Amino acid sequence: MPGAAFFDLDRTLLQGGTGPHLSQAMAELGLVPRSLPGQGLLFKAFDLFGENLPSIFLARQATLVARGKDSKSFDQAAINAAEVIAGHIHPFALALIEQHKAEGRLTVMATTTPTHLIKPLADRLGFDHVIATRYNTKDDGTFDGSIRGPFVWSTGKLAAVKHFAEQHDIDLLESYAYSDSIFDLPLLEAVGQPAAVNPDPRLSVYAVARRWPIVHFDVSPGVLKIPVVGIELQRFLFEGLRSTWFPCARFDVAGIENIPRHGPVILVGNHRSYFDAVAMANVVRQSGRAARFLGKKEMFDIPVLGPFFAAAGGIRVDRGEGGAESYDMAALALTGGEMVGLLPEATIPRGEAFFDPELKGKSGAARLAALSRAPVIPVGMWGTEKVWPRSSSMPNLLNLAHPPTVTIRVGKPVELKYRSPAADTKRIMSAIAELLPPESRDRHVPTDDELRSTYPNGRLPDES
Repeated sequence: MPGAAFFDLDRTLLQGGTGPHLSQAMAELGLVPRSLPGQGLLFKAFDLFGENLPSIFLARQATLVARGKDSKSFDQAAINAAEVIAGHIHPFALALIEQHKAEGRLTVMATTTPTHLIKPLADRLGFDHVIATRYNTKDDGTFDGSIRGPFVWSTGKLAAVKHFAEQHDIDLLESYAYSDSIFDLPLLEAVGQPAAVNPDPRLSVYAVARRWPIVHFDVSPGVLKIPVVGIELQRFLFEGLRSTWFPCARFDVAGIENIPRHGPVILVGNHRSYFDAVAMANVVRQSGRAARFLGKKEMFDIPVLGPFFAAAGGIRVDRGEGGAESYDMAALALTGGEMVGLLPEATIPRGEAFFDPELKGKSGAARLAALSRAPVIPVGMWGTEKVWPRSSSMPNLLNLAHPPTVTIRVGKPVELKYRSPAADTKRIMSAIAELLPPESRDRHVPTDDELRSTYPNGRLPDES
């Protein structure tokens, strides 16, 4: 038997709850009072801490508010609310729903929220089915104040899911379930692939103990957010890489305001040193955003550090396999409104190529831009090689008396044509080059010592 994918709604598919949006839509049509005593406080507590017994009590009492009203009188309110709520659904949740569909699984919204209020949203999001609390109606079509079938919460939700599975020949051990709430533990334990999504504190502890994946649909798959506080691991990493912790270099940064505060962005820079990672980290940190950086697979293959890079938002690039998987992950991040960072040169140029004023890059950034129409923001870095030349296995952290200056300039979006990846790549690399100091455009014949600084271990090819 095939499996299915069951998704909770509130604090799972969206950051907070649907209660405020549904209440407003019903109030605007005169179906419910504008506000009930304590309702706003309960909604706020739910958004911050997750499901709680008072909020569930309120949900059960909602049947009394609907009693005596025509069941169809809520249709327009449900449609109006669906339009608003759909704008708050996490983009990566939508991508996961589509992934399950592509893999042949039924997708099911399983929520305590009444069916008559949430069915339009489930349809709008593309779910195959919805399992929700059903209000009982009289022969005349009005609600009678009772619930038909189980109250779809905790063990009641599991009972409803089991009934659905029997009806549709679904194997729960082959199924997935996603929820934020400790009260959905019965369902999560019943499926073969449970996941704690933006979990409340108690579910966080339980998920860690059971080694269940803890995921967040507001960030790219695999990105770690610190449980309970919900802050990305990357933020802590970048705080540790801030310029003030590196007295071996002076940082001269300008143009951060050119990075859009929201929406998809492609951040591109030149590559001169392993210290470029620190320089770019400071650019991203000062922008107030997070970024998904593409990096060589060798970095991700390092024990312990590799998984850490991935959890901090890194995207593994395997050029031996064509980089298709990394391209897809970067495209997904952009679709989700995130910032993607990459160095089009892919590797630090060696030998005379390191001193060539004309920068040459691969077409990945241009192709991503054509696909997503995300703005491409150029970053020019200069002086990082003086802190950590390629010839050295470690940066020079002891140069405190006369630290070199690392110059970082962030430019305005590159004007692209989207017709030729090769031509747009040249435009991107030219935009980066224009941000570098005038000395970068001087052609000169490098000395042997300068050439050695561009090779690992400081050996020229003919000296190996």
